[in-house]
Amino acid sequence: MLRFTVLGPVEAAVPGRTLPALAPRHRAMLAYLLLHAGSVLSAEQLIDAMWGPAHPETARAQVHAAITAIRRVLKAADSEHLLVTRPAGYVLTPEPGRLDLAEFTGLVTAAEQDPDEAARRLRAALDLWRGPALTGVNADYVESARSRLEDRRLRALERLAELEIAAGRHEDLVDELAAELAAHPLRERLAAHLMTALHRAGRQADALAVGREYRERLAGEQGLDPGPAFVAVEEAVLRASPAPPPPTPAPPTPAPPSHEPSSPEPRHGTFLPYDVADFAGRTEELALIEQAARADDGVVRIVAIDGMAGAGKTALAVHAAHRLAERFPDGRLFVDLRAHTAGQEPADPARALEVLLRQVGVAADAIPAELPERVGMWRAALAGRRMLIVLDNAAGAGQVRPLLPGASASLVLITSRRRLPDLDAAQAVSIDVLPRREAAGLFARIVGERAAAQAGAVDEVLLLCGFLPLAVRIAAARLRHRPRWDVAHLAGRLRDERRGLAELATAERGVAAAFTLSYRQLDPGHQRLFRLLGLHPGRDIEPRAAAALAGLDPVEAEDLLEDLLDVHMLQQHEPGRYRFHDLLRRYARDTAATEPPEERHAALTRLLDHYVGTAGAAMDVLYPDSAHRRPRLEHAAEPAVAFRDADEALAWLAAERADLVLSAAYAADNGWPAHTGALATTLYRHLYDQALHDDARVLYGKALDAARRRADPAAEGRALTDLGWVHRVQGDPELARDHFERALAACSTAGDQRGQARALVGLGGVHTGGNDHEAAWTAYLQARDLFRALDDRFGEAVTTDFLGVVCERLDRLTEADALHREALTLFRAIGSQGGEADALHNLGVALLRQGRLEEARDHHEAALDLYRRFGYRRGEAKALNGLAAVARDAGDAAAAERLYRAAFELASELGDHQEQARARDGLGCIADASRTY
Repeated sequence: MLRFTVLGPVEAAVPGRTLPALAPRHRAMLAYLLLHAGSVLSAEQLIDAMWGPAHPETARAQVHAAITAIRRVLKAADSEHLLVTRPAGYVLTPEPGRLDLAEFTGLVTAAEQDPDEAARRLRAALDLWRGPALTGVNADYVESARSRLEDRRLRALERLAELEIAAGRHEDLVDELAAELAAHPLRERLAAHLMTALHRAGRQADALAVGREYRERLAGEQGLDPGPAFVAVEEAVLRASPAPPPPTPAPPTPAPPSHEPSSPEPRHGTFLPYDVADFAGRTEELALIEQAARADDGVVRIVAIDGMAGAGKTALAVHAAHRLAERFPDGRLFVDLRAHTAGQEPADPARALEVLLRQVGVAADAIPAELPERVGMWRAALAGRRMLIVLDNAAGAGQVRPLLPGASASLVLITSRRRLPDLDAAQAVSIDVLPRREAAGLFARIVGERAAAQAGAVDEVLLLCGFLPLAVRIAAARLRHRPRWDVAHLAGRLRDERRGLAELATAERGVAAAFTLSYRQLDPGHQRLFRLLGLHPGRDIEPRAAAALAGLDPVEAEDLLEDLLDVHMLQQHEPGRYRFHDLLRRYARDTAATEPPEERHAALTRLLDHYVGTAGAAMDVLYPDSAHRRPRLEHAAEPAVAFRDADEALAWLAAERADLVLSAAYAADNGWPAHTGALATTLYRHLYDQALHDDARVLYGKALDAARRRADPAAEGRALTDLGWVHRVQGDPELARDHFERALAACSTAGDQRGQARALVGLGGVHTGGNDHEAAWTAYLQARDLFRALDDRFGEAVTTDFLGVVCERLDRLTEADALHREALTLFRAIGSQGGEADALHNLGVALLRQGRLEEARDHHEAALDLYRRFGYRRGEAKALNGLAAVARDAGDAAAAERLYRAAFELASELGDHQEQARARDGLGCIADASRTY
């Protein structure tokens, strides 16, 4: 059975069997899937993990290539079912007991639950490691992931050492602990355990040397002293106590202090608010703050924490301040600058300095009246001191600058809804919503047992809260105080659009109230764009679409978007694309209702015009041969995007595809049916060639609804034909035939000859697939006559090529050869590279039937090159099948099998049943031939 390892070299192996080798980048992808085993990972998540923000333009293609390579390994191990493609991405689920990381986690957890077996299980867990985790892979995520895994290993080792020392097996540990401490010299628990083991072995001098070296290294590299647990061990060794107590185990994160200071009362007292007992997560952010606190160079350290309303900025700053209190013996100060406090104006710096000066003991009558004098007194008071100052709820850098200490070894924590890039020397810590696990932990701590009983409902509540800490807290508190509710009932209330944000309101501290304060502090131009963005039907937006929506210049729109991003009213998941947090989207939609109806209609019309026009411009670059078929809205403005080449056009279509489909669906249901039809017609060849069948079904279905709603038989016929092709490619010929026949009737009623011809081409394809070649011949001939009457040379070329396919099926090979060459000439004359590739492929099939293997191979290779250059993945699968057939007839079974498998994997990924069947039949023929011999 297939076994995966990440605790050492990343491998997938089956005993006694050789599996295909994975390239290092593909192994890195496999490792990331294994680190998140059982979780669905989108292509965007995989791209971010592999390359970080600066990913290459080919990142998505490289992800597909890596997934294909991993599937090849799984198939060779008879385990292809372990990697599943879901609508939201990919999920890899190893069999139980077949992933070393999962085994390690299980053994460590079991050790915590069974003290009698703890040591044995921890040793078994550690024995699973075969070197540093994730050996042999390199990607953006690897360094941090390896560090986290190594920390988990060391925690397990430290716990094992504690148990072994308590059991009297200290001598067996000395060499192991010494080696680990050499590799991790600042690991305090390792040093303490080694000191204890040495002392119990009668080596007091060696134990003291370990302690002395650790102290010197810690002071020299971090400017810190050891913690109390280490000092206790050190003192026991110095007293020559026969059995110094083992160091107490450290919790996963330091426990939050209570309301009372955890260290002796500082010189100027502590003015921090209380630290919430249920604080959750923010591990990375806390680490950054603590890193700043460890600096001991006499310079003020500033950490600016920014994030959207409700993200938990103040909670993070206060929690960090309590954790760090011992490092700042001269005082811990706090002032609310009131930038977003309901009913109050932001505090001016002079007033804030009065509060701070009073906190450091300056008498009220001794505080100067003017701001410059107060600034001087403040900086003099802090000179040479180590103080921790929290400046909460700041409006901007101008409000904060006068409050910063001068010559001081203090730490200043600033919280703000606005990024503060112009605050010199400040380390920015931007916080987003909580990860799912941390949000679930926060919810469970507040709610208690009811959360554990309904894990699925908890996930839904968290999703409806957008993982925003404030929203999660309010929802959890509401449930805690309503004993008759369960989590599913709460989820239902949050799901109800009529309740919306109201369910998460607690007077002035509710989520909507927090958003309202942020919104009111925007200037009118930003407020207007924010409202109009609430109308956008898609998932995100780029500046040119925002410009169309608001009737602005694209540069002006981008400036406004960036300003909204800086104040966390928008998010940015990739450069140049902006989106709302889910709760802010609801708030923006509610706010957009205040716009006059005519302005809302005009804004959405401009947006839909932009999408139709720009999609048409992209398709004109990709498919110039069919530009005459694309609709042009009379009132639409010129496209805001000028595409230089096919790569740019494809990139725009890929980035905007979801928004185009969602906008078209919205238009169909809300009074813009012509735009829905135009987008469906415009995007047809792109969706077909890229095998984007799910999007195609949604779009054409909405176009069909819109056409019927406005009684437009020609548009109805177009939508039915488009849907028919999707059903045919996905392996439902009867449903496809029904759609084509109804399309033919609708177009005949409308007198739409081009629509009739397209429906006839579809029927011809169904007849060909059903081996009714005479019916196919008739349908294609009728379609070609109609295209010729319309002087539609592209349609004429397509039907001529299909007639050649029918001749090939009827063994009229000379005629097939001539028809394909005629089609090839037509396609080249009109500059249709996609059509040229199809004709080359079909001609290759006819040549193979004539026994002209070399010519057939040349034509299939030329077709494959065009398909790949053109980004036509369905065509690529088709050409691979053609090359496989040539190799098979040439007697090269190994090459044929390789090509058929490549075609099958690609067709399976695309959901192309026709090419899947061709590849499967070819592989079956090869297998039959091998059994014959």
